[in-house]
Amino acid sequence: MMEKPRIVFMGTPEFAVPPLQRLIDEAYPVVGVVCQPDRPQGRHQRVIAPPVKVLAEAYGITVLQPEKVRTPDFAAQVRSLSPDLIVTAAYGRILPANILAIPPRGCLNVHASLLPAYRGAAPIQWSIIRGEKETGVTIMLMDEGMDTGDILLQRRLPIAEDIDAEQLSRQLARLGADMLPEVIEGWLDGSLIAQNQDSLGTASQITPLSRELGRINWMSSAGEIHDLIRGLYPWPGAYTAFAQKRLKIHRARICHDVSILTQAAGMAPGRICATGPDSISVVCGDGVIDLLEIQPDAGRRMLCRDCGHNYQPGLMMGDDVDDV
Repeated sequence: MMEKPRIVFMGTPEFAVPPLQRLIDEAYPVVGVVCQPDRPQGRHQRVIAPPVKVLAEAYGITVLQPEKVRTPDFAAQVRSLSPDLIVTAAYGRILPANILAIPPRGCLNVHASLLPAYRGAAPIQWSIIRGEKETGVTIMLMDEGMDTGDILLQRRLPIAEDIDAEQLSRQLARLGADMLPEVIEGWLDGSLIAQNQDSLGTASQITPLSRELGRINWMSSAGEIHDLIRGLYPWPGAYTAFAQKRLKIHRARICHDVSILTQAAGMAPGRICATGPDSISVVCGDGVIDLLEIQPDAGRRMLCRDCGHNYQPGLMMGDDVDDV
């Protein structure tokens, strides 16, 4: 049996936890973990350790948290761990050539898209926002580009109609974790042959998420708005204006109720056309969307069935959104 390689794992958010856990469970010698520094988070800006750090420390694994990866000190720290292989999953930084050159068996990356589609940050969110029906995980060899390295293995995953980015991220993280042992073994024994991305179709590059991206344009279709809400949950979140205040939309569904759709005919996009036992129905450029869970500005998150009489048919959403 081939001796298992010494691995330095690089990852930061919750997405990276299942891959690291799988390496630990499979008894790979994880000799170090690299993640981003602890950051202030939430309304009260409490300093929180990244999920990967919490897991690594529970197993007594050395943790490095460099502010910058392009420094001689960081390269020396990684080199001192003598890794045979580096494995990354949502680390959040592009590794320079001197780091990529350290492990003799190279660097593998777990990426949450079917490359060459959705290169860059937030592939899970963008796949939902753009209405994709399928996504997947690619494990590739890393180079100095942005997700441009040769592919070792891909697995596909359907995107459920009502799934949000947080839920899909958990599914893809588990899929990537399941793939890792097969890829590591196949790469080291030569049974997996790396495939150049250029042979797989046209590449697409995506941009990082921003808060402004979450602004709802009620002229869009109900399907497009539903995809935006799902894709931006939990961060940065979709929002609109209501009564001259910002209103965040956490959950919604496309309305298929014929009576509500009939009632909405001829009404302006953004107009509340009906309220039901669990929803607030809003007219879109094409169709109607049922809001299920919302959060008023500086208020608490609530189910729409608990919203009382504040959101009556005839009232408008989206007015003065630039000013809230």
